[in-house]
Amino acid sequence: MAANTIPRTDIDPYTDASILSPYEDYRRLRDLGPVVWLEAHQVFAVARYREVYDALHDHTTFSSGSGVGLTETLNKAQKGSSFTSDPPYHGYVRGLVARHLKPKALEQFHDYIEGWANKLVDELVEKGTFDAVTDFAQAFPLAVVPDLLGWPVEEGKERLLEWATAGFNAFGPLNERTMSGFPLLQEMSEFLQRMSVPGNLRPDSWGAQLVSDAKEGKIEEHLLPGLLGDFLAPSMDTSVSALSSMLWLFGSHPDQWDRVRADEAVISSAFNEILRIESPLRGFTRLVTRERELGGVTLETDARVLLLYGSANRDERQWSDPETFDVNRPGVAQHIGFGHGIHGCVGQALSRLEGHSLLKALSRRVRSIEIGEPTWRLHNTIRGIASLPVSLRT
Repeated sequence: MAANTIPRTDIDPYTDASILSPYEDYRRLRDLGPVVWLEAHQVFAVARYREVYDALHDHTTFSSGSGVGLTETLNKAQKGSSFTSDPPYHGYVRGLVARHLKPKALEQFHDYIEGWANKLVDELVEKGTFDAVTDFAQAFPLAVVPDLLGWPVEEGKERLLEWATAGFNAFGPLNERTMSGFPLLQEMSEFLQRMSVPGNLRPDSWGAQLVSDAKEGKIEEHLLPGLLGDFLAPSMDTSVSALSSMLWLFGSHPDQWDRVRADEAVISSAFNEILRIESPLRGFTRLVTRERELGGVTLETDARVLLLYGSANRDERQWSDPETFDVNRPGVAQHIGFGHGIHGCVGQALSRLEGHSLLKALSRRVRSIEIGEPTWRLHNTIRGIASLPVSLRT
C-alpha cells in the first residue's frame, strides 16, 4: 500500500467530546486502517495494537529525539530529557533516574508503602464518603513521591500535580489546555533550578543524590533540572489516573472485586487490566527517520506519527472482548498502558508498587466499593477522572 493511499479523516481525538468519551473515535480510527492521516493535526495516527507495539520497539526508525508531542515548537523546547531523546544519550540520562525506580531498588520501600496504603484505607473507611481523586489517588503519590525525591516540606509539594498536568498537556496540540499551562511550566522550571542547588533537597534523598553526582562531576550540571523533572512527571499524573480508575472500575464491577478479595494472587493481573482498559497515557508521537513499512503502509522519512496507546489496548484484533473488564484476562501483561520498549514509563515500577499495595489493603478490609457518577478530566495526554464520590463498605 503506497503512502498516498493512506485513509484521511476529520476525526480529531483532541476535541473535548473525544477526550471525554474517546473509545468510539478510537474504534473508527482502527477500522479505517493500520495508519490514518489526521486532517486536524496534519499527522499520521496509528490506533491498532500490533502497529503501535511494533513502532515502540523500533526506536531507531520511530525516533523520540525530535520530541514526542504534536507541536513542533514545544517539541524543540522539551528536548534533552530521557523522554525526548534517543540512544545512546537516552540510555545515559534514563539510567540516572531509573536506578532508583527499578523493582530491585524499590524493594527497600516495600514495607513503607504498604504501611502507608493500610493507613490510607483505614482513614477512608472511617471517613465514609470521599473523593476518589483528591482523597485517594492524589493523596498517595503526594505523600510518597515528594518524600522519596527529597522535596522541602515547605515548598513545591502543593504544586507538583499542577506542574505534572501542565507538562503532559504540552505534548498535545497548541490548544487552550496547553497554553494555559505555560505559566505553570515556567514556575516548575524555576523551582527545579532552585532544587538543583546543593543543600536545597533533603540529604540522602533521590534528588539530593543527583545533585551530589553533578557536584562531583559524574553528570553535567545543566542536566539536573530536566532529570529532577523526569522524576516528577512519570511518578505522579499516570499514577493518579490509574488509582482513580481502580476505584471506578471495581465499583462498577462488583463481581470482579469479589475475585480480587477471594485471591490476592489476582492483584497483579487486576492492576494490569486496569491499565489496559483505562490506559493512563492516551498516546505520544514519534518522528520517522527512514522510510518504513508499518502494517503494510509505507511511511516516508520525517513523517510524524501519533501512537494511540489507549486505542491499541482496546483493539479487538489483539484482545478478546476488549470492552469487558476482566481481572483474569489472559495475556493482559502485554498491554501498553505505560508505553513499551526503551521509552516505557520509567516510573511504572513505583506505580505498580503503589497500586498493588492499595489493592491488597482494600481487599483485606473492604467488602464492597460504592461509587457515584464520575466526572472525567479534559486533558490532552492523560486519560483520567476529575472527581468521583466513593464509599467503602466493610
